[in-house]
Amino acid sequence: MAKNWFSILFLTIFLLACGKNESFFNNDSIRENLRAKVEMQKEIAAGRYQQLFSVLDNNSLTSLEKEALSFLFAYMPLSDLANYNGDFFLNQVRYSLKAREYFPWGKKVPDDLFLHYVLPYRVNNEYLDTARAVFFEELKKRLKGLNMKEAALEINHWCHEKVTYQSTDYRTSSPLNTIKTAFGRCGEQSTFTVTAMRAAGIPARQIYTPRWAHTDDNHAWVEVWIDGQWFYMGACEPEPELNMGWFEGPATRAMLLHHKTYGEVLGPEEINSVNNCYTEINVLDRYAPVRRVMVKVLDS
Repeated sequence: MAKNWFSILFLTIFLLACGKNESFFNNDSIRENLRAKVEMQKEIAAGRYQQLFSVLDNNSLTSLEKEALSFLFAYMPLSDLANYNGDFFLNQVRYSLKAREYFPWGKKVPDDLFLHYVLPYRVNNEYLDTARAVFFEELKKRLKGLNMKEAALEINHWCHEKVTYQSTDYRTSSPLNTIKTAFGRCGEQSTFTVTAMRAAGIPARQIYTPRWAHTDDNHAWVEVWIDGQWFYMGACEPEPELNMGWFEGPATRAMLLHHKTYGEVLGPEEINSVNNCYTEINVLDRYAPVRRVMVKVLDS
């Protein structure tokens, strides 16, 4: 009996130790680079240290919570450093990790995709709110028993129930405000849908074309990562399958299709540009026939 109790105690200590040492980053150089970026942000927002960064000093944070918070702080735009407090971002982190644990597909999402496409609290230039927590609590019952693909399709049905299309000219509304008005333009619908997907632990991103070939207009929609592959869908425009949308024809003639990913991305997709906050990635080759052309420019 005593031997059994000793075995149980040893296993408990071992599991706790393993959990404490969990990490999103597989080498020290990445951690050091992240730490340096956070220190730079602390200097920039030194006047708000107590409201913003003191949350990192909380001894109750798990290693994953602290790393996720550090990742958000490292690439955070100045407006968010100035306007929101650390507890707001900690809540975002905890609900993203909660979704990762709760939904059966959560642990199947690679760490880098989780950091760039589930964890981020921002999709575009929308006002921020606590939609992640609200959406998680509502969606977790609705998605019970579904696989990852079925869940993504069902979430888009849920989004359609909440929001319909209407042209607007204001700054992109927050997801909860979009529910209150029950309408939004394509940029708001796609922001809303990406937020809902992320609340359920499904990697999602907003795809944008600044100008169609056939009209002086733009459009935005959503891509979701399902079981190792990106698929597109019309935001709040449910279809019976993935990779279906009214825009798929015009997209084959588009001049530019891209998305802005939170943080610095190291992956196979073509990178247009990188700044201190996000990486702009070109996804045109996923929708249209493309080829690389070299142009030599000479003096006239």
